[in-house]
Amino acid sequence: MLLYVLAILQVACWTLTSSKAVTLPTKKTNIELLMPDVQPKVPDTYLCHSIKMNKTATYITGFVPHAQMETAHHMLLYGCSEPGDDAAVWNCGEMAQSDNTGNFKLGPTCQSGSKILYAWAMDATSLDLPQGVAFKVGGNTNVNYLVLQVHYKNVDKFLPPKSETDNSGITLVTTKTPMPKRAGVYLLGTMGSIPQHSTVYMESACSFMDDLDIVPFAFRTHTHQLGKVVSGYRIRDGEWTEIGRQNPRLPQMFYNATTPNMDVSKGDILAARCTMKNDLDHEVRIGSTQNDEMCNFYIMYYVNGDQIMNRDYCFSAGPDTWYWDDFDRADEMNLGAVPKTASVVPGTSEVLRQTSFGGEGNDGETSIDQLVESLGEANVEELLKELYQSQREDDLYTDDSYDLYPRRV
Repeated sequence: MLLYVLAILQVACWTLTSSKAVTLPTKKTNIELLMPDVQPKVPDTYLCHSIKMNKTATYITGFVPHAQMETAHHMLLYGCSEPGDDAAVWNCGEMAQSDNTGNFKLGPTCQSGSKILYAWAMDATSLDLPQGVAFKVGGNTNVNYLVLQVHYKNVDKFLPPKSETDNSGITLVTTKTPMPKRAGVYLLGTMGSIPQHSTVYMESACSFMDDLDIVPFAFRTHTHQLGKVVSGYRIRDGEWTEIGRQNPRLPQMFYNATTPNMDVSKGDILAARCTMKNDLDHEVRIGSTQNDEMCNFYIMYYVNGDQIMNRDYCFSAGPDTWYWDDFDRADEMNLGAVPKTASVVPGTSEVLRQTSFGGEGNDGETSIDQLVESLGEANVEELLKELYQSQREDDLYTDDSYDLYPRRV
């Protein structure tokens, strides 16, 4: 018995004095955020479903999607201060103006405090965040609710005679153990149009003006049918460093960043390009239905500590009124140094060259009208409210270069 006690004391002494850190197991809990047996009736219906978070913080370390691309065009997970509606399910898309969407209430995705946490499309697989990285929700954050948005592409199986129901959604892998690195998502995108029988560059760029450093560790691309390659960059002192580049026709998951451990600091420029090829006999515009287009480049990043970026979006008016050379820091971008691979599909060597070029720029009013037309007034108001609030809170965002729509100067 005495020897047993001495052995226990020896192990305890070694544990207290050892110079090696002891990694304790972290208890994981799964949270199921699934559509509750919905039956959308019209293609391109957007449905939202929310859950309320606890007063103590929850840390999301992984995402397991449950959806099929034959039915769901995409899924987005938002963090909201207030959800768009208090109903179990509500219609949160452009098709909400229709009377045939299944008698769902109408509302935006979020009433306030909208943040994108995760996105899925085209049968993307699960995502595990790096060790020590997590999305912090609930508690003292501004994320009081998680909202699942599903864009339903095909609704045939929900109509008679099948009359099936749907439970698409996401399993969130979570823990209550605080993580040292907090994750966030930053989205670059454009408005604009792609003329018939043309190849077009849809470009966006914004200055990074937060007083913190971020480390992009993953990226995701999103277009519809016309996207050939989407690429994103950090520009520092005129030097372009690739964050990610991918063919958007592959599963639209978050891929590892091209340049590991790259940081983005105050004064850097973040830029993205979607190379679009339209072989159709008609123009295609940016919009919310599967017959429209989209140009999105998502950056998933972490910070060391608890403070994440104030700004979540960077959008331009797009072609034919805005390109990189319209950015008011274009000289600092050193456009002559744009990587030749920016419009090269990974795995190929052909440079897809632009064949359609825009004319003179406008004052931004038309692009706002296009945004309202494409995304719906409620969603635009939500997006602009977030932008204007950040502008009021931080006088760093008073220059036109930090607008939602960078303007020609």
